[in-house]
Amino acid sequence: MNTQPSADIFPILILNGRPAAGKSELIAYLKALHADVRRERYHIGELKEVDDFPMLWTWFEEDDILQRRFNLPRLHTDDDGFFRYPELWHVLIVRLGQEYAKLLRDNPDLHATHTVLVEFSRGTEHGGYRAAYPYLSDAILDQGAILYIDVPYEESLRKNRRRFNPDRPDSILEHGLPDWKLERLYREVDFHELAAADAETITIRDRRVPYAVFDNHDDLTTTLGPAFEARLEATLDTLWQRKMAKGS
Repeated sequence: MNTQPSADIFPILILNGRPAAGKSELIAYLKALHADVRRERYHIGELKEVDDFPMLWTWFEEDDILQRRFNLPRLHTDDDGFFRYPELWHVLIVRLGQEYAKLLRDNPDLHATHTVLVEFSRGTEHGGYRAAYPYLSDAILDQGAILYIDVPYEESLRKNRRRFNPDRPDSILEHGLPDWKLERLYREVDFHELAAADAETITIRDRRVPYAVFDNHDDLTTTLGPAFEARLEATLDTLWQRKMAKGS
């Protein structure tokens, strides 16, 4: 029988925001904390990450191999790196649920000690969060809470340029998009439209999932100083209260 989730940590944190919004820096900060501090201050346990970027990057690499080594058609993407079928964005979300299910299968008591971070970014060009969220698994929606890191497009563009390392395009912390592709895919996002219906939860299928917004317009995730820590603590405390009010 599975152990009930711990009473003082998030079982699942769904982490969203534009590219280069600060998601990876936030995760790195949490990972570096002492476990007791992370749990007591932020309601975060030991961390397991489920991120769609490595899945997406594998598709790019496989397509390049097929095209360059075997002179065969690309399976997932065209020559400009756009998906051949828009449904592939949703395939990634379904796969996040499958990866989470594997974690739970291999460790039924996972949430006694761990918070699972489910990370992805969606722009309206490929359906936005309105299209993506319904493909999350029941298990993620039942246990999850959404932390949205909010930056304007201009800040996403600036930080995307700054972090890109052409020698490590597959890196979580150093990958980036060309300006023209970032503009097409992520200039417009619909998270705030979804959140406008309710100040505390977003309805996804028949479930009300609590959310909170971390305002990163002033780029606190680059410096990671006391102001960042205080804002993160306040935001996650708000999210925790909303999670508790929801009753799961």
